[in-house]
Amino acid sequence: MIAVSGPLRRIVARWGPRALVGLAAGVAAVAGSYAAVGFTPGFVVAPVAKFVTVTMPDAVVRFAITTLGDLGDQLALATAVGLSVGLLGAAATAGAVLARQAEVPRLAGPFAALGTVAVAAPITGSIESGVAAGIGAAVVVRVASIDPGPETGFAARRRVLASGVTALGAGLFGVALGHGRGPGPPADVVPSDGPDPDQRDLLSVADERTLAVGGVEPLVSEDFYEVDINQVDPAPSPDDWTFEVTGEVAESVTYDYDDLTGRPAEHRFVTLRCVGESLNGEKMDTALWTGVPVSDLTDPASPDAERVFVRAADGYYQEFPAAALDDALIAYEMNGDPLPRGHGFPARLLVPGHWGEINVKWVTEIEFRHENAEGYWEERGWHGTGPVETVAKLWTVDHLDDGRVEVGGHAYAGTRGVDRVEVSTDGGDTWTEATLSDPLPGRVVDGERTTERATDAWRQWVHRYDPPDGSHDVVVRAVDRDGNLQPRDETGAFPSGATGWVSRTVEP
Repeated sequence: MIAVSGPLRRIVARWGPRALVGLAAGVAAVAGSYAAVGFTPGFVVAPVAKFVTVTMPDAVVRFAITTLGDLGDQLALATAVGLSVGLLGAAATAGAVLARQAEVPRLAGPFAALGTVAVAAPITGSIESGVAAGIGAAVVVRVASIDPGPETGFAARRRVLASGVTALGAGLFGVALGHGRGPGPPADVVPSDGPDPDQRDLLSVADERTLAVGGVEPLVSEDFYEVDINQVDPAPSPDDWTFEVTGEVAESVTYDYDDLTGRPAEHRFVTLRCVGESLNGEKMDTALWTGVPVSDLTDPASPDAERVFVRAADGYYQEFPAAALDDALIAYEMNGDPLPRGHGFPARLLVPGHWGEINVKWVTEIEFRHENAEGYWEERGWHGTGPVETVAKLWTVDHLDDGRVEVGGHAYAGTRGVDRVEVSTDGGDTWTEATLSDPLPGRVVDGERTTERATDAWRQWVHRYDPPDGSHDVVVRAVDRDGNLQPRDETGAFPSGATGWVSRTVEP
């Protein structure tokens, strides 16, 4: 047992209960902020999470993306919550101590509230969030009756217990009140009658062409992945949002949300794939997007440059060749509804056939440039601004009632399109062509459909076979419409996307 010296024991006795009550006040403060503004940029955890993201070493970020995946995001958010609790708890404790020094201990609660508001309001930019955080901290301090004098024995434990119970109650109240607040677009931009006829027709065709394969997402994803640099996504108002075309242009132009949505709409099926996903990962999905061709918005500015620098409302930025925008889209709807907040409401960029990182969400500006620069992820060692690699995913293995084995998944080759998927059930010695879903329909502009060949979307594949005795290795590979075989050599996601043939051992 470690012996505690007399002075140290006195310090622990004096400050230990106060620190625990302070932490409880921090929990209540965070809960109060959440109750007031929900999971929005005004939530006190949001700026702390942004700080954690910006200051985290690149090697740690890379490990989180390539090894931890979604768990990395959860750990980062948990870290931000913990830091927020500690920060606001310290502010509340400082306020209570100041009340004692001012010889007004009965005002410890209000002083704790002032200390908390003084920290929370400036970092969030939200008076509502800051005041709610202060109220939460003040309630705990008042219930615990913090006395900054020495605390020992039963009285100290009782005050700590009271503060903990109060913080728990505040947490439950905050979650109940703030849950779901601000997660999506305002009600006045959501169409009351759902998708328009063109959208309904396209979604219906996608449903008809979807293969019935258990464990494989339909052609229009039901659970579309989300990846960005935020733990708390931005929530720009359509009333304030603008999109600018700047830089090497004859004249800068600016559009608002009504300008964008008032133009003739174009509907496209587009697949997005994250450069940071593993070879057989699940960060690849497809939706029907509605928007305006980028060229319709940039041509009036008469740009004259070889590169573009794209900026977003959350501070994200990417740089890539201007030629990539030739067939790009500024989308404002997804599957017939306004973009979900997590997918970039009010508007996002879609660049055909390119890795997800340059399909910028919450887009606000395209700047044309002559000189090269580095985007957000390129500054951190990634190189995901080019076209996607061809891939066939092996996402399901089912033993059917008739004794056969069913394997299936999706295949994607960007704008090159998937010509076929080949399956080997003997580890790569022999190959059989799998059954492919029909290609998704091409884009629709004002009711006129274009060629299906140009569709930048995945296809499903399925193969059923009589298995050999014992275990065996199933390998899949895709061939694009240019005749190029999916690269065999396996590489990790860093720095420019995972490649290789996907394989899986099937047991009897």
